[in-house]
Amino acid sequence: MKAIILCFVPLFVAVDVIGILPMFLNLTEGIATEKRRQIIIQSVLTAAAVAILFVLVGPSIFRLLNISVADFMVAGGMLLFIIALRDMLSGEKSHRYGDLATLGAVPIGVPLITGPAVLTTSLLLYNQHGALPTFTALVTNIFFAGVVFWFADTITRILGNAGTKTMSKIASILMASIAVMMIRKGIIAIIAQAVIK
Repeated sequence: MKAIILCFVPLFVAVDVIGILPMFLNLTEGIATEKRRQIIIQSVLTAAAVAILFVLVGPSIFRLLNISVADFMVAGGMLLFIIALRDMLSGEKSHRYGDLATLGAVPIGVPLITGPAVLTTSLLLYNQHGALPTFTALVTNIFFAGVVFWFADTITRILGNAGTKTMSKIASILMASIAVMMIRKGIIAIIAQAVIK
């Protein structure tokens, strides 16, 4: 249970569902309720499938390229830090529009829900805590994002525009902190490997 919680929190921050909520509303503006719900289901299934596949295939690619987990922690941490910094300094997160038939898959499922931050965090957590805690936390977070999108209009009215932006900035700060932790652990692991050799 503890491992699941340790996986859930970083992934919750990485998904940042409150931060991407305005973009979801923007992308689905004017779409009928029934069609919007189909898009949400499509987005959740796509996001989960892509994230799980990446976690399962990623380590094999690393072995092929002779990349260690420590290397990936440093690189992934730097990437997360840049994403967090960009989100903190910019007015809103960048996004692109897609065709209505595939809107749930691209861009909402990928890269809006499952973007670089989620993929990087998932792979690192998989190496630290194993498959069950990581996949449980991953699927739970993606499902939660779907629930938030399902009740998007109500949540936005409660939080307001300022509240939504504030929550997004807080999530970005937490993501930056997690990124620094990943870089620190990666550097320590690299030094330890060098000393052993």
